[in-house]
Amino acid sequence: MNAPVALFVYNRPEHTRRTLLSLSKCKEAFETDLFIFCDGEKDNATAEQRNAINEVREVIRSGQWCRNVEVIESPLNKGLSRSIIAGVTELVRRFGKIIVLEDDMELSPYFLKYMNDGLEMYKDDEKVVSLTGYQWPVKDKVPETYFLRGTYCWGWATWKRGWDLFEPESKLLLQKLEEANLTSLFDFDSSHFYTQMLQEQVEGRSDSWALPWYAKTFLENKLTLIPGRSLVQNIGIDGTGIHSGKSNEWGVALSEIPIEVNKIPVEDSKEGRKAVTAFFRSMKRNSFPEKLKRRIRSIFPKSK
Repeated sequence: MNAPVALFVYNRPEHTRRTLLSLSKCKEAFETDLFIFCDGEKDNATAEQRNAINEVREVIRSGQWCRNVEVIESPLNKGLSRSIIAGVTELVRRFGKIIVLEDDMELSPYFLKYMNDGLEMYKDDEKVVSLTGYQWPVKDKVPETYFLRGTYCWGWATWKRGWDLFEPESKLLLQKLEEANLTSLFDFDSSHFYTQMLQEQVEGRSDSWALPWYAKTFLENKLTLIPGRSLVQNIGIDGTGIHSGKSNEWGVALSEIPIEVNKIPVEDSKEGRKAVTAFFRSMKRNSFPEKLKRRIRSIFPKSK
């Protein structure tokens, strides 16, 4: 039986429409049950914000996107983190497995096939706790599928046994990472800033469900299956999201052919980690502070 899909939406009708339309183009969609969780308006919502929320709810009712569609509307604003934790917890309790989307995930037609193939292939392997459909825009060649330590959450899937590991206590997780001297590896050889984001969570400056789950599964040395070609495009890094800024560095071409899911060594991939680390390092080099530093160095070179 195909895994149910949970989609979390709020106030972006056009993003939601594109996500649902791409989902419906997966051949497996009409053998799949879809649960759409609609977050409610904030107490201080403007008329424009209320209209956007209502437009989203009109969009989700405008088509038969999957075999069955169940809409769960919250009268109050829970926020993305609380919504996802509650929704995923309920559905994995009922079905034992789940595929999870947010309202800004545009999909390849082969997304559902990959997710269901992977969920079936690794359902009994305790070391594998999730799958993701996103592949970073890496330059190095990577395998058709490979594993990375931790969890990655732009279009993802898991089993109840995987989600049972979820741990929201960011302070404790950060402490354990530091005590085990794992922060550099956690940050892909210090090429990204996951530890910094976890620290911000501890300080109450951010509220993420995905980061604590990544930290917990990383500490447990659990693995996520990654596709060699991306089956997900994040269309929400355009300044419209509550939790995302604006960037074109994460853009990918969606795979136009299926991803073959076969048994591979269940271990953190050296090739995959090297490719993703190189991508993160290229992002740091292209960031404004780094560009400014290079500009200053070119004007004021060091004395020999």
